[in-house]
Amino acid sequence: MAINKESNQFTFGFAIGLVVILGVILAVLSEGLKPYKDKNVRIKKQLDILSAMMDVEKEGITRANAEVEFEKYVKLKDAVILDYTGKVKKAEDGVSAFDIDIKKEFRDKTLAEKDKNYPLFVAKDKNDKTRYIIPVVGKGLWGPIWGYICLKEDMNTVLGVSFAHKTETPGLGAEINKPFFMDRWKNSKIMEKGSFRKYEVVKDNSGAIKGDSKIDGITGGTITSKGVEEMVNRTLKIYATYFKNKKS
Repeated sequence: MAINKESNQFTFGFAIGLVVILGVILAVLSEGLKPYKDKNVRIKKQLDILSAMMDVEKEGITRANAEVEFEKYVKLKDAVILDYTGKVKKAEDGVSAFDIDIKKEFRDKTLAEKDKNYPLFVAKDKNDKTRYIIPVVGKGLWGPIWGYICLKEDMNTVLGVSFAHKTETPGLGAEINKPFFMDRWKNSKIMEKGSFRKYEVVKDNSGAIKGDSKIDGITGGTITSKGVEEMVNRTLKIYATYFKNKKS
């Protein structure tokens, strides 16, 4: 019996068969490429963490040598996981502080605050000075924003930050990952007299003093700037509690 290639049945059958075949091919490719995707995600995270502590480009750190350089500075065995009260919690078996996806936890609206994790990374710079690196995540105008804040040995003074975004407006909110904005956070302090000191991202060029808790925002990027403010304050108050207890 000859197949009628002009019939609707043949058209539908061909389309379904093509979709199935392409689906299988994509599934196989996705599974086969997963180790490479996971490695790229891991290296990007390592670079972001190091960027809060140093100028990675100046130090010659790239994707090619990021894993080696990361192990040189960041001691994952010293990393801890905090709960929402700032107390150290026991990690699940086989899960390290580095493995925790805070962006995923932030997106999960079914996850209770008491069940969220707050990783803290401990590093040593070239002069053997201890650094504390805090991951932060929040929401900008169009999508997620995130970053890392590095504190000096005093567990209070900001050494540097690295912020990133997914879909903020170019030339406006997207500028949160530019040096001019990130440098404004340097030498500010997260605590005053032992208590967390909230940050306020104010209008650009409003006269904020470097090292103060007021940070000049981005002209035209008010919502994203305020998103950074909310992200930083919500997260840092938890770590401030931990550092306060650690010092006492």
